Amino acid sequence: MQKQQGFTLIELVVVIIILGILAVTAAPKFINLQGDAYESTLSGLKASLQGANTLVYSKAAIAGDEKTADTTVQIGSSTADTVKIAYGYLQNDATSLEDALQIDIASDWTITAGANLTTATIIYQSRSPYAAAGTGATATAAVDCHLEYTPATSTTLPKYELKTTGC
Repeated sequence: MQKQQGFTLIELVVVIIILGILAVTAAPKFINLQGDAYESTLSGLKASLQGANTLVYSKAAIAGDEKTADTTVQIGSSTADTVKIAYGYLQNDATSLEDALQIDIASDWTITAGANLTTATIIYQSRSPYAAAGTGATATAAVDCHLEYTPATSTTLPKYELKTTGC
């Protein structure tokens, strides 16, 4: 009688199917697609804010307002398109940030200075610890999934800090 050497085709197929089922079951635990999406969205917002600030500073410099502590600059074709600036850069004003970034703060973003946040902060609303889906109720998500924007002062440039450990 001959000794069997190796696996039969059926045994090999069964093992591959079991490994496939285990991989499909375990993969979502190791792949955080939703958190990566939040981080990417916040990174895009940070880049948009930096770009908008560059354009606003250019407008302020042309108007001679780059050293003024509190003024406005027109960013559009009408006088209604004005934003508040400090030292040539955007202030932490919800209306100015919404106009400059062209974002919808009613449904997608929340601009707030929360109880444990020291500066006005742009928070992605669906992950916001301060407002759940626009209801004003406290959400259960982590605080560390937002963009902190600190406006310019007479001695410092604006600061942009992504907090993504809680995404």
